Amino acid sequence: MTVTRRCLCCVKYLMFIFNLIFWLGGCGLFGVGVWLSFKQAEISSLPLSFPSLSAANLLLVAGGITMVTGFLGCLGALKEQRCLLMTFFVILLILVLTEVILAVTVHIYQEELDKKAQNNLLEGMKDYLTDERLQLSWDSVQKMFKCCGVINKTDWYPVLSSDGKPTLPASCCLSGQECEHGWEEPCYQKARTWLLDNITSVLVFGICIVIVQLLALVFSMMMYCQIRRAEKYLD
Repeated sequence: MTVTRRCLCCVKYLMFIFNLIFWLGGCGLFGVGVWLSFKQAEISSLPLSFPSLSAANLLLVAGGITMVTGFLGCLGALKEQRCLLMTFFVILLILVLTEVILAVTVHIYQEELDKKAQNNLLEGMKDYLTDERLQLSWDSVQKMFKCCGVINKTDWYPVLSSDGKPTLPASCCLSGQECEHGWEEPCYQKARTWLLDNITSVLVFGICIVIVQLLALVFSMMMYCQIRRAEKYLD
């Protein structure tokens, strides 16, 4: 076996292992997304801008793309096809750049995104009395987090106070009936805090996936070059 062929085999198996880890990581992200979606089935009628629902959908999309990309990388490594390897490299490069741009955008425009999400939720509250599924979702989230309203409990006044008397839904009240004074904490901030408290392990896992992505980029390009060099040697 020539030195070139030995190098190619070494890079091939290294790339396969990293892409297998990458694929398994995608399965993990997708699994967490599915678990989070099922856990929040009762609040699924809320707008997708609700923090925990946004996180669940993001994990499902990220996990699905990661699984497909990892599978493509494994296939390219085993088949030793330059076309597959280059396709994998381009897709993975676009994926990494998208992740970086998304992370920077969220960090820079965090306040604006929060305000837009809150306005979206406030707009959706107007259908509370006419949409049974939405009503069930709001009642479930307020009981779950012991919170009231989006920004504060007064968000319910325009929706429920028909006679000018401030009224809150029963899910905001300790008594389980409509009242004037209920939970003080806002639901958006409470859900956001809950998400940040429970997402640390997922973020660490995500950082590991990014490192594996970068290594997969390096190995895919190395393997592409090694195959090209081997083909020239055979010619």
